[in-house]
Amino acid sequence: MKQICCILLIILSSCTQTSKTIDIIIFTSEGTIELELYPEKAPLTVSNFTSYIEHKLYDGAKFYRTVKPDNQPNNTIKIGVIQGGLGFNETDEELPAIAHENTLQTGIQHLNGTISMARADTGTVTSEFFICINNQPELDYGGNRNPDKQGFAAFGQVSKGMDLVRQIQYFPDQEQLIIQPVTIDSIRYLK
Repeated sequence: MKQICCILLIILSSCTQTSKTIDIIIFTSEGTIELELYPEKAPLTVSNFTSYIEHKLYDGAKFYRTVKPDNQPNNTIKIGVIQGGLGFNETDEELPAIAHENTLQTGIQHLNGTISMARADTGTVTSEFFICINNQPELDYGGNRNPDKQGFAAFGQVSKGMDLVRQIQYFPDQEQLIIQPVTIDSIRYLK
């Protein structure tokens, strides 16, 4: 009887456990990218990103910027990312900016395939995000890409589609802006 009770408790606890990730898919004009987001590690940043998804504000957005070794002539710290979102101009569709969750707080480093939020100053994160190509430790807390050394707010990881991310990185650009941006048709939750 004691063994049966233990087995039932194990089954019940496994049924009631919630997922520690949120799985999403980005539908683009070039294919799909699947990601897992980490709400337990980066709750503010994930909540911000999923608010844009739930309000369908990323529908019709773009991957519009590519940063690769050969298009950063004035930067001593070179990185590799593609950036997407609503664009550089503020729009009425942007939600309020959120506080900065750096990598020291979250423990999520900027590794190959990490998704993170773009920012100017700390506390300015809104809709713009990027995906790392290769490990980018200079984007972590203490890294030298930003003078304030606060790094960026990493909050998830590509689970499928890094081949497409790498393809987009090498789309023709002019001063890091992709000449023919990749349309983000939508971003949705994976069921």
